Amino acid sequence: MNGLGRRRWWRLAAWAALGAAAWAQAWAAPSAVPATDPSFLLTATDRDFASYFPTQLGNGYIATLSAPRGTEDNLGYMVAFMDYAQGDIARPAAVPGWSGIDYSTGHSAAGHFWLNQVALDPRVFQDYRQVLNLHDGTLTTRYRYDDHGRATGIEVTAFVSQASPHLAATRLTITPQFDGEVELSFPLVLWAPHQPRFELARLTGEQMQEAVAANNLELKAIPPATPDRAPLWYHGDTRVLDAGGDARELTLWLDGRAERGPAMAEAVAVSLPAGFDPGDVRVYRSPWRLSLELKARVRKGHSYTFGKFVALSREGWGGDARADLALAKAARGDGFARLHEAHVAAWHALWRSDIRIVGDPQMQRIVHSDLYYLLSNVTPGTAWPSGACGLTPGYAGHVFWDNDTWLFPALLLLHPERARSLVDFRSRTLPAAEARARARGLPGAMYPWESDPEHGTEQTPHFAYVLGEREIHVNADVAIAQWQYWLASGDKAWLRTRGWPVIRAVADFWASRATWVPERGRYEILHVTSVDEDYNDVPNDTFTNVSARKALQLATQAAAVLGERADPRWSEVAGKLYIPFDAGAGHHLDFDPSVPHDIDSWGGSSLPLLAYPSLDLSMDPGVRRRDYDYAMAPIAQSHRDPNSMGLAPMAIYAATLGDAAEADAWFQRNRDAGVLQPPFNVRTETPNNNTGDFLTAAGGLLQTLVYGFTGLRLQPQGLVQAYAPVLPPTWQSFTLTRVALRGKRYDITVSRDRDGKVVLSRRPAEDAP
Repeated sequence: MNGLGRRRWWRLAAWAALGAAAWAQAWAAPSAVPATDPSFLLTATDRDFASYFPTQLGNGYIATLSAPRGTEDNLGYMVAFMDYAQGDIARPAAVPGWSGIDYSTGHSAAGHFWLNQVALDPRVFQDYRQVLNLHDGTLTTRYRYDDHGRATGIEVTAFVSQASPHLAATRLTITPQFDGEVELSFPLVLWAPHQPRFELARLTGEQMQEAVAANNLELKAIPPATPDRAPLWYHGDTRVLDAGGDARELTLWLDGRAERGPAMAEAVAVSLPAGFDPGDVRVYRSPWRLSLELKARVRKGHSYTFGKFVALSREGWGGDARADLALAKAARGDGFARLHEAHVAAWHALWRSDIRIVGDPQMQRIVHSDLYYLLSNVTPGTAWPSGACGLTPGYAGHVFWDNDTWLFPALLLLHPERARSLVDFRSRTLPAAEARARARGLPGAMYPWESDPEHGTEQTPHFAYVLGEREIHVNADVAIAQWQYWLASGDKAWLRTRGWPVIRAVADFWASRATWVPERGRYEILHVTSVDEDYNDVPNDTFTNVSARKALQLATQAAAVLGERADPRWSEVAGKLYIPFDAGAGHHLDFDPSVPHDIDSWGGSSLPLLAYPSLDLSMDPGVRRRDYDYAMAPIAQSHRDPNSMGLAPMAIYAATLGDAAEADAWFQRNRDAGVLQPPFNVRTETPNNNTGDFLTAAGGLLQTLVYGFTGLRLQPQGLVQAYAPVLPPTWQSFTLTRVALRGKRYDITVSRDRDGKVVLSRRPAEDAP
């Protein structure tokens, strides 16, 4: 993500037709999407073929993209499984694709065709419907496939298990409307290394652009779903070291390794319909594909159900191919229904912590889709982080301040076990941050701008190295998130062993990085990239200075909690650190007054971030209003595409002013700004750059509700009512269910009383012990 300006450097970068009772019977198969709250159902029809933006199935550890047929071979990724090719930045290595099952009706007068290669055409894919059930975490696809007069009913159900994180499964049911022989293929796709590869760890900005042009590429979005920086955000390579299969056992397996990175493994076990006896089964192997291929005769009107059970692991998480093969075979033995039932139950348990809106079904669906994508990309009980675009190659899978300031707070009160993984990543990689500070002659820790999710090393491309050196507000963001976890959990043992070392090291960094200016009698922070990144070498960026001051102050507070010694320099620097302010006009400035504020940037102004929940700069109400009015001018005048990241700070800021109508207007722009791509509400960074799934903005939207509209803030005394609650004019109420705070669970509701006044109520969660 960005600053509010988002990484400028990266941007350079019919039933009647069939007339068959058997077809109607097949359509009513038991795996039909259950009746549920419509806000959990997102549906694609054949009208979406030309504009289909893929959704994602994931559990935080593994994920795969979707495609319209439901049977395609799709790219898949594993958490922090990175390619470290020499000369390049670290990037997510695509693991062998597991999602596909291909189908052919065999030879005909017109030729021999495979389902996954046939062009999407409503005349061929009839009665089409694909449903993403957010509540169940399941994608179901149905249609009538007409292969030159041979029709087949197709139904596909796929999921990545939330209950058994190493497992994923696909069930395919075919109902042929003919007698004859069909063919099926159950592959693992061995992706070829991406070409071309660029030495992004070495190329200057000019060289990068020349290299892109020399390869006949452009940094331009391609509809419907290719991002503008796709030539730079290609997937990394997984090299298959050993692989095989057993036609009699209906299994496949492989061991691999990311380029110069960790090892991985994958295995498949296929289930056949009861009594189904294929006449020909074989294992096929090429440099690009390992598959089980079978042929069998089928009868008209009969349904045949196949299962594909997949197990995946990586170094440090699970075993080798032999272990994965045992997992896949065990899942096959238990059956698809049992695995699916456990998966659905796990998702239902997650949805007990929810945000429930009464009075706005459309925004409720958006809230549920944003929560779904966050939960699909973050692990519980680990020390793995999330990139701005989750388990995709977006922003090369690197970890920015988005992890700490945008995603973490959105999850903290609803799903603290997932939120903790995000902050524990910073504890785990503290040694790398300390080494980075030492290399620059600084004490403490200097966290990377673009961090490798496995090792915590700096991965900013060379052409953007200035961001890694100067967009240092990330260090304060990291420390503030650590403190927020302590405030929510009250876990002193965690604070002592995990949070405190990070907070202390960051405070040491800021105490050294600030410069004493004797003629002005104050500390200043010079040569930084503003959070509004178009300003890349400014003194005293206000957001940076305010964040640094808070990091220093909370280090002193943390020392007091633990009985540790606080470095007196922390208080000294915090108390005398300059915060730019226009005394005549009575409002803060974006940065030092010596810097002209004259660029038509994406962010326009970073002042709204001063009201962001984890920072929440205390100020007089009059100053707060003047700050908001001052920030609105460059934002309103900007000619740049609206950045979905910037919507939340504006909505939250308006809420702190008690302006419900203005807060609602900014909040509703999430629906109207063109950043939710159909048909599955995949959020992009801007309406036109196709950078998705942009979890950063999803986290911002959820924070608007959890903190902005409630007026609640985490403080040492608990979750306090810092501002009056606000409620959009058309809403009846909204409720945060099972909010977690220091070992207890609450339901928190914002509604109107009998006199129409907006009020907030708290009560123990309905299912709290």
